[in-house]
Parts: sequence; structure tokens; C-alpha cells
Amino acid sequence: MHDIKSIRENPEAFDAGMKRRGLGPQAADLLALDEKLRTAIAAKQEAETERNAASKMIGAAKAKGDEDEFQRLRADVGALKEKIEQAGAEETCIGGELKDKLLSLPNLLADDVPVGADENANQELRTWGDPRAFDFAPKDHTEIGETLGLLDFESAAKISGARFAFLKGDLARLERALGAFMLDVQTGEHGFMEVSPPLLVRDNALYGTNQLPKFAEDQFRTTTDHWLIPTAEVPLTNLVREAITDEAELPLRFCAYTPCFRSEAGSAGKDTRGLIRMHQFMKVEMVAITTPEAAPGEHERMTGCAEDILKRLDLPYRVMLLCSGDTGFGAQKTHDLEVWLPSQETYREISSVSVCGDFQARRMDARCRAAGEKKTRFVHTLNGSGIAVGRALLAVMENYQNADGSITIPDVLRPYMGGQEVIIS
Repeated sequence: MHDIKSIRENPEAFDAGMKRRGLGPQAADLLALDEKLRTAIAAKQEAETERNAASKMIGAAKAKGDEDEFQRLRADVGALKEKIEQAGAEETCIGGELKDKLLSLPNLLADDVPVGADENANQELRTWGDPRAFDFAPKDHTEIGETLGLLDFESAAKISGARFAFLKGDLARLERALGAFMLDVQTGEHGFMEVSPPLLVRDNALYGTNQLPKFAEDQFRTTTDHWLIPTAEVPLTNLVREAITDEAELPLRFCAYTPCFRSEAGSAGKDTRGLIRMHQFMKVEMVAITTPEAAPGEHERMTGCAEDILKRLDLPYRVMLLCSGDTGFGAQKTHDLEVWLPSQETYREISSVSVCGDFQARRMDARCRAAGEKKTRFVHTLNGSGIAVGRALLAVMENYQNADGSITIPDVLRPYMGGQEVIIS
């Protein structure tokens, strides 16, 4: 959420930031509401002051036996009470409208984010690894898995509908191995604390990480008014909500291996085949909480933590800096890691690592305080996939496929597979 004080102090800069997001001027409407809100607050405070003074005078008039003055003051207090209630109602209404408008606007972008309408304007920062040269026509992961009898979309569709799958046997074990491997690297070597979080959260958690109110249709809601998490970013980031953290304890680094649930609203016709875009998938998520000064460096560090997984799996990838039109609602800046898929002869997203500034912290009221200081300030939050397990699974299947339909298990995963080297039918 945005700071209305900053908008008040520099409306031109705010509108320039919104323009980079493809939006028209916003400051004038926000400041008009802000002025109405401050007028209502001032009217309420003035009436409260007058009522308090009149209430004190009532006692004095009663003590003097001045019945006329007593009755007049009582009437004044009654009128002031009505005025206070009216101003309070205006404050609530206008304040709610202003908050809703602020919640609906995307984060301001970092200065080095390129301007562009869509993914075609993203900038390639670097590549790693060379795509494998096959001496046969590589199959896509769906055909590989179904031929092995270990990937079953048809049975899943009977009980859950489209965009669900059964993984069986060695393929299910390979998915589990990937998750365990990623967790071990991120916790044992990269300093993230493993967390097993709730998978059901309330509205305030999704407001805190900006999935609500704008993206409600992308979430799954239960009949108990809980939401299934779309990513472990939600519970992990909310670990610091409504709290003041000692800056000496920062950065806080958390990671979790969880199922994620997304309705994929608006994705009709996109990636309908295979495991790329599912309603339910597994992911290792990284979250960092830090100071404003340390956030840019932490962003680079987290990107490297995600890259390390792909390097160890020996999967070719590239790192992209997303342009303004492709950067997510809550992010200031995002790096996408895209892994090579032989069947498509292109790179596809497997991890997004974003720095959000204080955008989420304001929503959660998450603050920090330096040693010896009384004043607090908002923390900065970061999140990223470390990495998407389902997409890593299909990338391994395709890049490690063999002509006979088998899958060679990457060296780093074999200890998690009991020493097994190949998946065969």
C-alpha cells in the first residue's frame, strides 16, 4: 500500500510512477479524498473539544443552581454529540474509500526496471548452460510420463477436473526428492529457516501480501472463509505482521515446501497440456525480511539462491529482468529464471524473485527499529521461488530423457532416490 503522506508531498512523482505502470494520473483523486478525510477528522476533534468543555461547565452550572444555563449546556452537548457521530461516520466512509483506492494501485517500480508493455520487452541478464543436443526427437514431459505409466491426467480429471494430475511410483518419488533437495540446499547452505506454515489463511494475510482485494478471483476460498494459500509467501511474510523487529535481527530468511493452490482465472487456453499451469502444485518458497538499505543486495542474493538449484541440477536457464508491463502488482523489481524445455525449444519461467520495498509491510504494519532508536520504520520484504518443484520435475523429465523413454536421474537427486539412476517403465 502507498503512503498518502508521500503522495501529498510529491504528487507529480507518484503520477510519474503510475504512468510507468500504464495507468493515468491518480494523485489528484487520492488527495481530494485525503483532504475530505482530514476535514472530517478535524471537525470531529473540534466537536469533541467543545463537548468536553461544555460537559465541565454543566457541573459548574448545576452547582450554582443556574437551571437555565444547565439546560442550555445540556442541549449543546447533545448537539455536539450528534455532530461528533456524523463526523465520525464521514471519517469512516471517506477513510474506507481512500484505503480501497490505495489498495487497488500497484507498487512503484524501481528506477532500473525497463519500460515495456509485455514480456517481449523483458531484458535478458545472463544465461547458464548449453541445451542438450539430442540424437532423437525429444518428447514433451506429458508423453514421457504417460508412456511410463507414471503421469495420469485422465484419472485426476474424473475426480477433480482439468489442471490436476496423479504422479505415480518413481515420478512421485522424484517430485519428493526434488523438494527435499531444494530444502536441504536453501536451509543448509543458504541460511533460510525452514518453516511448515498453515495452508489455510484468513483475509488479513492475503491483504498483507497484496493478493486481496485485487486478485480474489485467482484464489480458492473455503466455506469457512479461509483461503487456500496460492504460495507460501503469504504465511511466511505474515510472520512479521503487526510486529516491531530489532534491526540487529535482520535479515530474517524463511523457506517452506508446500502445496500451492491457484484458480488460474484468465488462463483459459494457456498451457492446457501438461504440468506447467496447474490448480495444485508443489513449490519451495523463499522469503526475506530486511532493512531498506539491504533490500537490493538481498534481491541479488535470493536470485543466486534460486539459480544454484538449477546449476546443481544441470538445467540450462536464463535470468530475465521483467519490464514494467510484466512486473507483478506488488513488486518493485523482479528477476525471472526461465529453464530450457527441449520439447518447446524455448525457455519457460521456473522461478520469480521479487523485491517489494515497504509495499507489503505497510499493509501488515511490519516495522523495525535500530538499536538505541525510538522511531520505527517499515521493513522491506522479498519473495521468490526456490524453486517451483512441479516445473523442475517436468524440466528434469525433458532434459534427462532417453531415446528408450526412460529418464536419467540427475546426480544430485540420486541420494534422495535410494541410489537409483534411471526411471524406466
